[in-house]
Formats: sequence, C-alpha cells, structure tokens
Amino acid sequence: MKKKIEFTNRAIDQIKKIINTDKSKKFFRICVKGGGCSGFKYDFSFDNKVNNEDIIFDKAIIDKDSLDIINGSTVDFKKEMIGEAFVINNPKASSSCGCGLSFSI
Repeated sequence: MKKKIEFTNRAIDQIKKIINTDKSKKFFRICVKGGGCSGFKYDFSFDNKVNNEDIIFDKAIIDKDSLDIINGSTVDFKKEMIGEAFVINNPKASSSCGCGLSFSI
C-alpha cells in the first residue's frame, strides 16, 4: 500500500512561512499519539532533524506509525474567528471531538 498524504496550498504556505521566519525550524512534524478525548490525538511541531523512522513530504516529516494511521489524509491550515490551526481531514477517523485534534478509528 502506497503511503500518501496531501497538503493544501494554505498548509504549504503556512509551513514555509514559519520555517522561513525561524531558521532553527527545518521541518513540520506530524505525529499521532494515544490520548485525547477520542483515543488518538494529532501533535504538530517543528523540528530540525529527521529520524530513521520518518517519511519526508517536502518540508513535513511523519513517523511511519503515525503515517499508517493518517495515510490518505489531507493536511490543511484554517483561519477562523476562534483562531488558526493546522487540521487533518482523515478518512479513517470514525469520530472526532469538537476540537478536531482528537479522533478514533
């Protein structure tokens, strides 16, 4: 099975903007961790190193276990009245909480 994740233009632009502003940040890291109110939660951070188990997507890195869970997803960056954030549209998620960062499969 091919490992695939897509990024909207808004997400790509925001990642590049942050990386270009802070030279200590080279990659946007996406990780799925256990926890949250629905079982799993997305964790977004910036990193300057790539680990052996990471898969690189241009300026984003995702570890293999997390990619298995979000394979086929789309990463977006949304600006709304309540704030702005990276969000993942994960077709494998069977439910999610109101914050959009926690989900179950």
